[in-house]
Amino acid sequence: MRPETKHVVPPAGDICCLSAVELAEKIRQRHLSVREVVGAFLDRIETVNPLVNAIVSLRERDVILAETDRADAHLARGGASGSLFGLPIAIKDLAQTTGLRTTFGSPIFADFIPQEDDFFVERIRKAGAIIIGKTNVPEFGLGSNTYNPVFGPTLNAFDPALTAGGSSGGAAVALALDMVPVADGSDFGGSLRNPAAYNNVFGFRPSQGLVPAGPDIDIFHAQMGVEGPMGRNVADIALLLDEQAGYHPRAPLSHDKPSSFLEGLRTNAAGGRIAWLGDLGRHLPMEPGILELCETALARFADASFHSEALVPDIDFEALWQAFVTLRQASSGCALKAHYDDPEKRKLLKPEAVWEVEQAMRLTAPQIHAATVRRSSWHRTLLSLFERFDLIVLPTAQVFPFDVATHWPSEVAGRPMDSYHRWMQVSAFATLGGCPALSVPVGFDDRGRPMGMQLIGRPRGDLAVLQAGAAYEATLPWAAGAS
Repeated sequence: MRPETKHVVPPAGDICCLSAVELAEKIRQRHLSVREVVGAFLDRIETVNPLVNAIVSLRERDVILAETDRADAHLARGGASGSLFGLPIAIKDLAQTTGLRTTFGSPIFADFIPQEDDFFVERIRKAGAIIIGKTNVPEFGLGSNTYNPVFGPTLNAFDPALTAGGSSGGAAVALALDMVPVADGSDFGGSLRNPAAYNNVFGFRPSQGLVPAGPDIDIFHAQMGVEGPMGRNVADIALLLDEQAGYHPRAPLSHDKPSSFLEGLRTNAAGGRIAWLGDLGRHLPMEPGILELCETALARFADASFHSEALVPDIDFEALWQAFVTLRQASSGCALKAHYDDPEKRKLLKPEAVWEVEQAMRLTAPQIHAATVRRSSWHRTLLSLFERFDLIVLPTAQVFPFDVATHWPSEVAGRPMDSYHRWMQVSAFATLGGCPALSVPVGFDDRGRPMGMQLIGRPRGDLAVLQAGAAYEATLPWAAGAS
């Protein structure tokens, strides 16, 4: 069963407990006004956010409420409304938001005010959402622990002594504590999945190219980081993804979405076969208790006509990890080099950022090419697995939420970690394959620490993964979130 949160957090009011899908419908039917909905969430933020520091750069309340009044007047005149009309949302602080401070968690950008939205942010605005602020991140999104020198740390929704995960940690905590009805995030090495697991919500990494990246990105090179949704249920994830997803002419690696994901959830998953990879035959060190929680959760799939089989693919997992590290350095490290090359800005970079840049500068073209070849080989392995299985399942993380003052675990189950992200190696497999991956809650250990597991599907099989996640969600004996 779900433990009570260790925060002294009052229960959310009726409005804040409603799903995003329900709220959007009540606004469209004018059973609730936009001012009522947004005002309730602002009240919730005022009460809860000081305890956890999840939402940052919050806009002035009067300015937000004036926007809600314009939205209500628009509806009263019979104006059209998008699918997110009137819903308050706080955008992850790695995405640009026109006129609203975007810091990337870095003192270098502490006062940066973008003049252009990221593509998916523009779409969220057009769908009628009201952007109220940003959600906290690690500096430049590096590391699965949300802290930075601009805003400080974000605390776990269940225990203020523990990390929220990252890099979408602020989004996950805001969602879990009912400060927003739905949230966006991004994921390179588990940044949508890890914080979802650590805060008992759902986080979805879409297929590569489903959500267009840009405009401020090396579009042809930066292929492994994606934007995506996070929700307290799978339907809310589908609601937001419907707006985020789809081809954009300025994002050449983007592609069309197949259909409405929310409508697609009206069709139940037909069952199927699951490959349970576990700890990859003990290749991955796991904190005790994680595998047991995931295996218990996996058994729930039997109620939805899914059958599981333990499997360890015959590949060199260490070589695959090194390919991930190389490609991440070539992408993230090179992107940060302009700051590193400025001596004054270099002083402001966290050690992990400096490491990424310095490792990137040592790379050669043959090393990068070899990593892409290894990645392509893994993609072929996945395609062969998906000829036999409908889902591949792994734990979402290798450790439970840890002390928020610990920047990253130096060892897991007695094995030393050789980098700031090695302890999240389990998240790299979906990333390298360009596959959709949904982190679903699996419960809590005896210390009340949450965990999740990843449901990984075929490339561009996003709807099937969400349908399987919805079938699993229906078996859960608790609701997602913390309040």
